[in-house]
Amino acid sequence: MSERKSALAAHHKALGSELEEWNGMGAPMTYNTDPCDEHDTVRDAAGLFDVSGLKKVHVRGNDSLAVVDHLITRNMAAIPIGRSAYGAVLNDDGGICDDAIIFIIAENDYLVVHGSGECRARLDESAEGKDVSVEFDDDLHNISLQGPASVDFLDQYTPIDLPALGYFNQQNTTLFDRPVMISRTGFSGERGYELLATAENVVPIWEGIVENGAAKGITPCSFSGLDKARVEAALLFYPYDMTANNTPWEVTFGWAVSRKKGNFRGKEAVFAREGQDKINMVGLIADHGDAVDAGAELLIDGRKVGVVNSPAWSHRMNKSLALAHVEPGAAADGTVYQVKGETVSCSATASPIPFYDPDKTRPHG
Repeated sequence: MSERKSALAAHHKALGSELEEWNGMGAPMTYNTDPCDEHDTVRDAAGLFDVSGLKKVHVRGNDSLAVVDHLITRNMAAIPIGRSAYGAVLNDDGGICDDAIIFIIAENDYLVVHGSGECRARLDESAEGKDVSVEFDDDLHNISLQGPASVDFLDQYTPIDLPALGYFNQQNTTLFDRPVMISRTGFSGERGYELLATAENVVPIWEGIVENGAAKGITPCSFSGLDKARVEAALLFYPYDMTANNTPWEVTFGWAVSRKKGNFRGKEAVFAREGQDKINMVGLIADHGDAVDAGAELLIDGRKVGVVNSPAWSHRMNKSLALAHVEPGAAADGTVYQVKGETVSCSATASPIPFYDPDKTRPHG
């Protein structure tokens, strides 16, 4: 059984979820609805997700900036209050041991939101001996409304000028008269918002979105629907597309490594490993009518050159897509591989990523 429990668990069960464990919390991997329909909802209207399994940690005190700046690859000193930054958390070898978004709430007040890796342990190390408090907050829930209808819909129910809220900006306000932090972030490749509220407030906010959004085509969506959208958008999911063995350079995450900031964990190692890639991230389009197997081997002339990490069938593109790691010498666009999996064997071709909206105009729009 999961130790952590979402305040929305009963709502997920009513939608048909068995609440499989993710990051210590029961999460809706599937509902009674078709994940392809959920995928359509995200792209055409807006899908509502419970991502409360992400862990939320408050970092407060005089040394809080120094602590969060040491934790992550982004230059946190350059991020103003009311904004957030997404980056990698590295180990001492320069490998990615988690990823996180860090929100600057106020001076000396940060909120670190991270996945299932080692972020908290590394954060505690960075905080050692510093004038800082580090506090896990499992009462704070995180739901996400992702899709083109999200902005006009939510704007009706909050007093702030939501269309004016910039990408990776957040604001404390109310939604359906309940206190909430609205952040213009997400994991879908669409314009969308993450809504952070306490357990007491997240349930009426969820219900308000479901009840008032139905006429606009807004519905709850499972992780299976989200997975299709994020693979199309080539958004990385730890520990599938990046692990502690991978540097940011190997997995198209080098953009998040600041070259201007002072010391951070793994700095020397990660720059020493630049240009020393053991693998490269590639997109695959497989010659198959469904998703290929996660963990399938990629072969060229019978020799293993890589592995499939995140497969997805996109009915919208009518393509079998995947994110994969391959040897650097076998990563060029147009390279043809044989896919050898437990249930599917076929050919696949290396393709530029993201597959969907390559200029990322939709989330920025």
